[in-house]
Amino acid sequence: MRTPLGWLQLRHDRGRFLVALAGIAFADLLMFMQLGFQAALYDSNTRLDRSFKADVVLISPRALNLQNLSTFPRRRLLQALDVPGVTDAQGLYIRTVTWRNPQTLRSATVQVLGFDPDADVLRLPEVMAQADLLKLPDTVLFDRGARGQYKQAIARIDRGERVTSEIERRTITVGGLFRLGASFGADATLMASDQTFLRIFPRVSAASVSVGLLTLAPGQATAPVVEALRRHLPDDVQVLSDADFVAFEENYWRVASPVGFIFGLGTAMAFVVGVVIVYQVLSTDVNAHLQEYATFKAMGFRNRYLLLVVVEQALILAALGFIPGALMPLWLYAVAAKATSLPIAMTLQRAVVVFVLTLVMCLASGAIATRRLQAADPAELF
Repeated sequence: MRTPLGWLQLRHDRGRFLVALAGIAFADLLMFMQLGFQAALYDSNTRLDRSFKADVVLISPRALNLQNLSTFPRRRLLQALDVPGVTDAQGLYIRTVTWRNPQTLRSATVQVLGFDPDADVLRLPEVMAQADLLKLPDTVLFDRGARGQYKQAIARIDRGERVTSEIERRTITVGGLFRLGASFGADATLMASDQTFLRIFPRVSAASVSVGLLTLAPGQATAPVVEALRRHLPDDVQVLSDADFVAFEENYWRVASPVGFIFGLGTAMAFVVGVVIVYQVLSTDVNAHLQEYATFKAMGFRNRYLLLVVVEQALILAALGFIPGALMPLWLYAVAAKATSLPIAMTLQRAVVVFVLTLVMCLASGAIATRRLQAADPAELF
C-alpha cells in the first residue's frame, strides 16, 4: 500500500495544519454568505413575479423591473383577446410607495398591488380567499412576512381588531394578512382592489396599467401565441411568456443592478483569499521539506510522485476545511433570514458549487506551490 506521505506531513505540524483549515473554512464561509445573499437577491425580487397567475405577461418596453414599471394603455388587453388562443386578459396596477408603519408610526417602503378582486390573477391562496375583503373601500391585505417591527400589529389583525395606516395622506384599513416576504426593493407588499389603488394614487390613470396578465386556452402552446401577440400589438407594449417575465426581472438584478455584481465580486475575492492562504501553507511545507524531496529524487522517484504528494495535501485540506466552512453558514443563514426577512437558506446546489470551488482553490494553490519543487536539483540541495 502507498504511504500517505501528504497526510503524514500535514499532521506532523498540527499548528500549521489547523491554521490552514481555519483559512479554508473562512474562505468557504465568505463564499457561502456571498452566494447566499446573491440567491436571496434573485429569489426575493422575483417572488411576486412568480405569484402572477398568467401564461403571457404584458409590460411596457420602458419597464426596468417590478419596482420601476412604466404603464401601457389598458386597451392593449382588449386587443390581445383578438389573438386566437387568448381566453382572458387582466390588468394590474403596481406602485412602490412609503407608508406609515401602523405599529411604530415610522415610514417604510412597501409595494402596493391593485387588481380586480373578482379576477383569479394570483397564485396566492391566502389573498384570493380574502378577495371579498378587498371590495371594501380603502381596505388592503398586509404581508405578514414583512421586514420590520410589525409583530404587535399582526397580532391585532389576527385577533380581528381594526388596524389603520396612512399612504399618500389617505387612511387605509388593514383587513387581512397573507405571506409573501420582503425583497431588496421593498419591506412588504400590500394587496388592494383596483378601485382602492386608484383612490390611493389619484394621479394614476385607470386607462393605463402596469402589467397585463393573459390566460391561454388549455393545451395551447405559449410560443406561437407570444409571436402572434408581438405581431398584433403596437410597439408600446412588450410581450413575454411567464418564464421570460421572471427571467427579465432576475436579469435586471443580475446585470443592470450593482448589487448583483457586488455579491459576485465578493465571491471572487473570497476565492482569491483562499488561494493565497492555501498557497502559503503548501509553499511553506514544500520549502521545509526540500531536502527530503531531494532525497526522494536521488533515490529515483520522479517529479510526478512528489507532485502527487502535494496534490494529496491539497485535497485533504479542501475536504477537511470545507466541513466547518459549510456548517457555520447554516447558523448565519438563519440569523440573516430572521433579521432581513429574505429567503436565505442552504441549498444542495450551492454546497456543491462551493465544494468544487474549494477543490479548485486548493489544487490551484498546490500547482503554484510545486513550481520550485519541480525545478529543484538534488545536487544543489546537499
